[in-house]
Amino acid sequence: MMLSAIIPMLNEERTIGATLDAIHLGAPGAELIVVDGGSSDHSVEIARTRGAQVLAVSRGRARQMNAGAAASHADALVFVHADTIVPPTFAADIVSALADPRVAGGRFDIELDESTLVWRALGKLISLRSRVMRSATGDQAIFVRRQTFTGIGGFAEIDLCEDVDFVRRLKRTGTFACLRSHVITSARRWRRNGMVRTVLKMWLIKSLFLAGVAPAKLQRYYADVR
Repeated sequence: MMLSAIIPMLNEERTIGATLDAIHLGAPGAELIVVDGGSSDHSVEIARTRGAQVLAVSRGRARQMNAGAAASHADALVFVHADTIVPPTFAADIVSALADPRVAGGRFDIELDESTLVWRALGKLISLRSRVMRSATGDQAIFVRRQTFTGIGGFAEIDLCEDVDFVRRLKRTGTFACLRSHVITSARRWRRNGMVRTVLKMWLIKSLFLAGVAPAKLQRYYADVR
């Protein structure tokens, strides 16, 4: 099974190199597609030195991911944030999960790039909540069969919660796999805005979105935790 790794990016010169290096290690045969939303730093140059195909589209994570999917050629797609480090077993884990024809897609458990107990606990809490709810956020490297992605219309190009909306629709088509392998993602938004405040705001935003509040109305609250 061929795998395409699609990475939406905007001004990620500090992280994109390590992210692509980890994908090279964990999925050496994967197609790498970085979709840039208008970076003004050296992100694009760094991505190209790592052998990635770089696309330029207008800013918007959902729009960027859809563009990357449209340009890909693989049987399976995985969407990786530009500040996320995937495990060495990355491709093998995805291929193993999708070997079950009932599985439409899935996600990884998550760790934050902080080693203290409270940060490790937060990562475990996010993973546990995701496992119980059979849900995921974009930080968890969501993967999907290409045919399924096309069939459900890809990501809705909305202001936020595109990942929540996508997984909700994806689960209607088959089993959603919650892998035990971990990706490591940056804790920068939690550090910048405060852990408790950020967690509560993110959960509130997702709850309101699932209750039917329009993403455009939630955007002003989300801006504080990006």
